[in-house]
Amino acid sequence: MAWQQFSIITDEDTAPKVAAYLEKQGSVSVTYMDAEDEPVYEPAIGETKIWTNTQVVALYELDVDIERVKALVLKKFRNHELRDCCIETVEDQEWERAWMEFYKPMKFADRLWVCPTDQEQHEDGTVCLTLDPGLAFGTGTHPTTALCLEWLASHDLTDKVVIDYGCGSGILAVAAVLLGAKVAHAVDIDPQAITATESNALKNGVANKIICYLPEQFTPLQADIVLANILAKPLIEMAKDISGLVIANGELVLSGILAEQAQSVVEAYQQYIAFEPLNQQEDWIRLNGTKLLPVLPE
Repeated sequence: MAWQQFSIITDEDTAPKVAAYLEKQGSVSVTYMDAEDEPVYEPAIGETKIWTNTQVVALYELDVDIERVKALVLKKFRNHELRDCCIETVEDQEWERAWMEFYKPMKFADRLWVCPTDQEQHEDGTVCLTLDPGLAFGTGTHPTTALCLEWLASHDLTDKVVIDYGCGSGILAVAAVLLGAKVAHAVDIDPQAITATESNALKNGVANKIICYLPEQFTPLQADIVLANILAKPLIEMAKDISGLVIANGELVLSGILAEQAQSVVEAYQQYIAFEPLNQQEDWIRLNGTKLLPVLPE
């Protein structure tokens, strides 16, 4: 099936307004694309990435008067910065499978495979996590996720209780259980992430060992291992709460941190956690350490 595609470039403040207006004009989908090759960092959970100069792309069925849509957009947003308005016809394709051509099996610490469907790897001494792209972030291709997977695959998780705080696709929770964890509690503010985590847990045969929560459903508990792969700002703001989820002598793993942010995160947690030397992949940092024993009054 073919579609009519309308695209236009505008600034980050105007892009969401243009997108909403295009939806009102009957588009079947609206997406954002980077118009100037601006570096992309992992968005916060539930956040939609908007670039400084964003191309808004909308698809319409063939019977829609696309020239009328164009005229309406140019009129409504005539006082805003708009450029490179374009209309073209595009052929349909199986977008997810096309993306999958670039997603190949990955191995972490010689123990964990993360593979797309139909490319599963089976080696003695390893486990295989099957995961396809979906609504929520997390396939292991981003350094922040890869750093956490490497940590999990390098440690003995046998019978451990794990919390995956900001679970996204659930990849870390599923990996932890496949590697021997007794149970993983997966928390995320985005309902799509909860859906994705439940789906991936079922696909990998570990649904009975993964419990999913929205934050308002989660009653804080303490775990042997807590993973928080989000971003530096919420990690800093939630330092006391996240540290409180770790048992004494338990392990905390933090990711989603740019190199220049690492010291600020360390300072926020240093009264609770004894960190090991940081690990870096590209511009991203993983911090992991052990929960300090409480200081007893003399």
